[in-house]
Amino acid sequence: MVSGVDYNALQAQAVETGDEQAVTVNTRDLIDKVLSRYAREWTTLRELIQNAADAGATRVKIKIETTPSVKVPTPQADDPATRLRHVMHNHTVSQWVIENDGQRFSSQDWSRLTEIAKGNPDETKIGAFGVGFYSVFDISDKPFVLSGSEALRFYWKGDALFTKRLKLGYMQNTDTTFLLPVRDGDASVPQGRKLLSLCQFLTGSMTFVGLQSIDLWLDEWRMLHLQRTTADSVTLNIPNSISRTTSDGLMQIKSVTQEAVQLEAEWIGALAWTSGQRTGGGVDAVLEPAKKSLFSFFRKGAESQSQSDDKPPLGAKTGNASGGNLTAICSHKNFFHINKASIQTSIPRNLNTEFLRSRKKPPPEKTSLSYLSQSYEERAASKADAASIALKLFSSVVPSTKGYVYIGFATSQTTGLGAHLSIPSIVPTVEREAIDLNSQYIKVWNMELLRVAGIVARISWSSVLANLRQQTSRLPSMAKGKALEVEELQAIVPAVKHLYKEFELLSTRGIVPIGNARVALTDLSFVEELPVIPEAMADAGLIKRLRESGDLQVAQVDDIVWILENSKSTRTPSQLQKLIAFICASARAKTISKREIRALLDSAIATDEEGGSTKTIALSQIKEYVNPDKITPSMPLPPTTIPFKYTKTLSRFDTEALGLEELQPVKWLQWLVVHSDARGRVSTEHDIEKNPSFASNVLRVLSKQWSGLNQEGKTAVTNTLENRTVIPTKMGMKKPSDAYFSSVKLFQDLPVIQELSNVKEPFLAFLGVRRTLEIGVVFDRLMGGASHGEKATTKWSHVDLVKYLVSVWADVPERDRERLRSTPILPAEGLQGTWSDQLFRISELYEPSDSLRRLGLRTLQWPGGYNADNREGKLLHALGLRDAPTYADLVHIIAAAGQSKNTTLRDFALQYYINNYQLKGYDTSMPAENKVAFLPVQGLEDKLSAPSDCFTNERATLLRFDILRSDLHRHALRFGVQSDPPIDRCVQRLIRKPPQSSRQAREIFIYMAQRLGGITRGHADILGGAKIVPVTNKDSSEQGKRPVRHLSPRECFLGDGADLANVFDFVDFGPEASMFLLHCGSKHKPETSEIARALTRGPAKFLQELGVSGYMELLIIVSRAWETLKKDKSLVEAMKQAPFLLASKETASDASPSNHAEEGEDEDSRAKVWHIAKASEVVMIDEIVNYHIFKAHLLAAPQQDEGLETMYLQLGVPELGSLITQRQNTGNVLPNQSAALKLQSIVLERAPLFFYDYQKDSIRYDGKWLEKNLTVRILRRITVRKWLKGLETPHEESKTATLRREESGAYILLITDEYDMWQVSQVLTNLLLHRSKYRDVVVLESLLASSLRSLQQRGFNVEKWLRQKEKENKIAQEAQQKRLQQEQREREERQALERELEAQRGLNPEESGHDVPGQFPESDETKAEKKQEPEGILENIGKRLGFDFGLKPRPTAKTVQKEAVHPPDDFESDSDGPPLSKPPDKPMTPRELDDLVQKAIGSSRPDSSTNVQERPSMHKVEEMHTMCDPKPGMNIVHVGEMLGLRVLIDDAIISSSKEDGHRFMLENREGLEQFATVLHACAAVYRMSSQGVHIFYDASGGTMAFNRSAQNSMFFNYRFFKEHGHLDMVRQGNKADPINSWALTMAHEMAHHIEGSHNTMFQNVMQAINEKHTFRIYEIAKGAQPPTKSSPAPAAFQQPRSPPAAPGSQKQPPEKISYYQKLKR
Repeated sequence: MVSGVDYNALQAQAVETGDEQAVTVNTRDLIDKVLSRYAREWTTLRELIQNAADAGATRVKIKIETTPSVKVPTPQADDPATRLRHVMHNHTVSQWVIENDGQRFSSQDWSRLTEIAKGNPDETKIGAFGVGFYSVFDISDKPFVLSGSEALRFYWKGDALFTKRLKLGYMQNTDTTFLLPVRDGDASVPQGRKLLSLCQFLTGSMTFVGLQSIDLWLDEWRMLHLQRTTADSVTLNIPNSISRTTSDGLMQIKSVTQEAVQLEAEWIGALAWTSGQRTGGGVDAVLEPAKKSLFSFFRKGAESQSQSDDKPPLGAKTGNASGGNLTAICSHKNFFHINKASIQTSIPRNLNTEFLRSRKKPPPEKTSLSYLSQSYEERAASKADAASIALKLFSSVVPSTKGYVYIGFATSQTTGLGAHLSIPSIVPTVEREAIDLNSQYIKVWNMELLRVAGIVARISWSSVLANLRQQTSRLPSMAKGKALEVEELQAIVPAVKHLYKEFELLSTRGIVPIGNARVALTDLSFVEELPVIPEAMADAGLIKRLRESGDLQVAQVDDIVWILENSKSTRTPSQLQKLIAFICASARAKTISKREIRALLDSAIATDEEGGSTKTIALSQIKEYVNPDKITPSMPLPPTTIPFKYTKTLSRFDTEALGLEELQPVKWLQWLVVHSDARGRVSTEHDIEKNPSFASNVLRVLSKQWSGLNQEGKTAVTNTLENRTVIPTKMGMKKPSDAYFSSVKLFQDLPVIQELSNVKEPFLAFLGVRRTLEIGVVFDRLMGGASHGEKATTKWSHVDLVKYLVSVWADVPERDRERLRSTPILPAEGLQGTWSDQLFRISELYEPSDSLRRLGLRTLQWPGGYNADNREGKLLHALGLRDAPTYADLVHIIAAAGQSKNTTLRDFALQYYINNYQLKGYDTSMPAENKVAFLPVQGLEDKLSAPSDCFTNERATLLRFDILRSDLHRHALRFGVQSDPPIDRCVQRLIRKPPQSSRQAREIFIYMAQRLGGITRGHADILGGAKIVPVTNKDSSEQGKRPVRHLSPRECFLGDGADLANVFDFVDFGPEASMFLLHCGSKHKPETSEIARALTRGPAKFLQELGVSGYMELLIIVSRAWETLKKDKSLVEAMKQAPFLLASKETASDASPSNHAEEGEDEDSRAKVWHIAKASEVVMIDEIVNYHIFKAHLLAAPQQDEGLETMYLQLGVPELGSLITQRQNTGNVLPNQSAALKLQSIVLERAPLFFYDYQKDSIRYDGKWLEKNLTVRILRRITVRKWLKGLETPHEESKTATLRREESGAYILLITDEYDMWQVSQVLTNLLLHRSKYRDVVVLESLLASSLRSLQQRGFNVEKWLRQKEKENKIAQEAQQKRLQQEQREREERQALERELEAQRGLNPEESGHDVPGQFPESDETKAEKKQEPEGILENIGKRLGFDFGLKPRPTAKTVQKEAVHPPDDFESDSDGPPLSKPPDKPMTPRELDDLVQKAIGSSRPDSSTNVQERPSMHKVEEMHTMCDPKPGMNIVHVGEMLGLRVLIDDAIISSSKEDGHRFMLENREGLEQFATVLHACAAVYRMSSQGVHIFYDASGGTMAFNRSAQNSMFFNYRFFKEHGHLDMVRQGNKADPINSWALTMAHEMAHHIEGSHNTMFQNVMQAINEKHTFRIYEIAKGAQPPTKSSPAPAAFQQPRSPPAAPGSQKQPPEKISYYQKLKR
């Protein structure tokens, strides 16, 4: 400090005269620095949810809106799961939308929103610093806020933040909405761990925040729905022993209330699909941020494959109840209670002043503190599977290992209790992660609140003890003043143990909860992070009691694994040694499994110090250990090998327990070579190619182990070293092939090996070290005579070279041998001055012999005579010297000699070939087909032919083939010449040039008939359609000059043809030729289809040749085959259009049509003119009367054959009745109708006699129809006018009888008072028969006009008809009587059963309940009794729903007793195993029958057999002593799985066609997937596991499904799924019908779990199964979501059952409905 300066004066001067400048703030930097203080995820959502709670909101909706990918197109599938998967993988987030229904923003709120650090002045609200809202900038740079009638938009200009405010006018927003467009780079859709973390955060947000629901949406999918429900609160009693006032007197507890809370979560399967990763224990894993370090890298290496967010790690389970469906809805409920204390504050003035200064608002006069815990009952009701999504979602809701302090949301501050504390008024640090205990005055306030928390904890504890005390006092023993019984203690002990789990104990890691502490039974110092009870306390009584009760656990392997995986530090060398010792000792004691050992090794990471350097050892990557007897431990080792110091004391059992294999020399060598210095793993000192000393050591190790290596190992070593410089020589490091043994001393400058003592020569020789000179050196130094610094040597000849090679041949390497073969080193014999001065390769020369010289081949020059059997000759032969020409060379010689007319050389070469055919191997080298022409042809000396073009059978000349010269026929096979040409070529030549005359055709066809054995079906098809058959025209005038035309064999027929010879082409070339033509498709006579086509093409020719009668017979023949012909649509269309149908037109007749005497004239006596016409021009006579009226204008179809009439009609011939239009003019109805009633009675009485001899298909209406639909009326007159279609002039006549059709479909027979029975019979036969004829009218007139006695005299079976009528009436009466009696019995039984059920329901103790504090009230409707509706209506209702079960009414107790049949004593079962049940010894009640149903459904088991064989058997059906129940045999083989279902196919299919099972799965993949989907849905109908369901396939048979009773496994036939059209239905989107059908089939097979035979017991069980699941089948078949099971709620949350409300509708109290009304719904 400068002395003498007046600082006060300077300050005053600065204020008065200094330059004024405002302090500026960089807003962007300020916000970024504030946000950096928030270390936790989802800070933005935390702040916005807290703001919503402060505004009094009850619900919050969070929506993530996405943008489609520009690279991956959106799938077109309708499956929601497919679209959701695409969105999560490929879309990007465009913006977050957060809505709440809280109080709309006021003007003060809008103002505070634009000011940083201006907190909420309301002392009851949590917000204090005014920076919470600005956390939105962690997501978005452009947030947009809407509330009420205003909106606000934030935007940036540089580093300055601005806003624009907007009045919405009529577009008011009822909710408060925050739109947060995502900045670039943060646009990925949350999935995997991130999605789970988000859902965990939202679930934890519902603990103390005053919201009722939170929804999380991803586009159109609601990912998570949270609903919080509270019961009425109750006031807790505060014991007098507990002081309500804190020690400093600043705060006093006024009251404590307790409220029960139910928190329900509902999510979709996508959350389970993306969250399979391991999470830590309890709330710690959620609240502590994830830590990534170097250790995670090593742990990844331990896994067999990389884990992505959508793939769970090995062994982990995913989700619950989602079944792999991303859109399936799952739910869970969690229950807990909150004790809320009301606090009155009394703050001194100075503290109040300082509080106001720092917080900008005073401390509240009244505040509250909440204590959240979970009772034993609540925890039991909230229990979830350990691997389920529910456990992870609710992990932060209730305290598991630690309790946390909540300031609105959870902080990092723990409570030290097994409970959470919510202290809204406590002052946190800025980031709201801890309690502020630094500020002098704030600390006083916060400490007082913590003291209040202690008091509330004591009150809560005393309340729990009081409840336990009260519960104990109500026990019977305590009420009697006695000690508690064991059973009574066991009932209350779980709740007490749950209470004491909140205790904490001293451990090696300090004070920890009991649940975190462990007892160590052995030395666990290698995991010092594990909290272990000190040894000094291990024998304490409390510790022992806690262990005995199970509250204090012994340290398990899973505890060690968790520590190793989550530890921040690695193991030291000594700790690693102890860990290995622990694993080995546990393995020897058999107290650890292989899975646990693997988990320990995969989790452990250690550091090791060696040679002054530190390296990391990840045991997950360690695979081998080193054996010092094979590999020196001091040598460099791969990183997958554990250092020797850790395994030197281990036994073989220990190394196997650790999963270690011995490091093999080959693998070690390969690692050394690959990771040389250039690759950075091995230093130059240990480089095998650069350091001779190190290379020598490596070679000694390999040489020592060489004899123990197999051939594969030796080859691997050779391949590794052969191209590397690893051999030390006096010329430096060389490749093995470039180095020589010391025994090679021909030259002094060779690279001879050195420094390889104790290395075996065989090993070096195998590597390629040479014992002989390299062949190039021989060529350069010896053959060329060069010295290369040595004394000049004499030049070697080729003979000298060969002799040298013979002496060292065993040591010549293979590559030198190959060079000898490929280098020209030998001369050839001079022949006419050629070849003498050239050198050739050995393979280009032949042995010097006379025969080879005569063939003109190049032979070896060998002075002094050549001997093929000595050592030189054998060596030359081994190197390729040829002793004979090849087949191709010899053929070339023969062909060239033949072309040059050198017959001497040609014949010598042919003879040489014949003589040496087998000696020189021509028999094996001759090709299958030789196209070279070198063989002489018979009769053509100058022509040569290839072996495949000439033959020995002279008849082949008929088809213009060459024949081999006759003297070579006996050697034909040696030349590859066949006796006959291939049938393919014969067919081609026959088609190319067919025979031109019958004689030529006969000879060729006879030759082809002799070759029938070679003519395949394909050849026959080709020949059948070829024009090869010569036929002469029959209508030619000159016999000798008939032109020839060619037909195909299918177009001609064999024989003389008889009557059809003039209309079809018949040929006859003799019996042998006919055999050939028959094989090619010719027939002895035309088929019906051919006749029909011929008729359509030329009917006039047929009519001219055959006449009318013959033509009629031909039409009748065609009509006999009409059922087959009509399948050919083209033929039917031609028959409809062609004028080929025979029809007649009668000559004009003057007879009056009203005269029935003339109508009865014989039709054959009338003059008819026959025509051929189209179907549309012909009329079928179905009404005799109308035909006689208009016959002059009609072409009538013949009526002598019914089959012919049917064909006419189906070709489109109209019936006469359809062409007639008539009008009736009738008089008034007569008053006296007695004659009409009498006629009606006669008609109804005689109708059965009339129909007696008629077929059903010829009757239009039968007698029963007449009884209901025919009446008779008498009129004064009847006049009828008729028009024929196409004629303008009508025909009018008076009638005595006619018919009139009513609108209802009934008919009235109108008659006059003097009616003619003939006309009555005419109109009735037209009505009753499809086509009436004259004789039908005659028969009906006789029946109506004659008495029964007269009819009996004429031969009618009147008595039989009367007896039959009487019997039918009697049976109908008896059936009616039985039906009435049965209905009465069923009514009485049903009423008795209802009374019995009502009595049971009244005594059921489960129906009674006790009042529980805070219980929700029950509605009156739920307390009303439900009435049982009468049974027997299931079948009708099922049919209305689309299900036809064909079942009897469900049996009552009496009917079951009546139908149950005991098996006889000698009954034997043919089933594979013991029956699951037997017929009951007493009547079955409905409860017993329901038990059988549950047993049938629950006893299905999977069958893991690879081959299922079921022998055919026969079961006797005891209820029906004359019936047996057959069981077909089955032999099916497992070939794969489809959607979790095993697939088996018939063994006969594989054995007969060698069909590959995998190919079957591939070819039927889509169908099998659809079938498996249907079967899974059927299993869901009965709520059973699909493991007992299997798919099988057979080629034929009637087995749709079967039950393997030994395993209770069900098998369903995929063939029936295809053949019944179910696969096509599913493809078209209809799954309802297949599910309906196969669900009933599954019920049938499940009933066989109870009873193997189709007896009464089986029928009862199957019917009961179907009745119970009728509407379940309907729900599944119609695509309804099946109801899910959930854990029962505690008493405080048990609500009356009611049907689920429709989406968006208000829940209504359940209405009282009957059983019948339920079925109707």
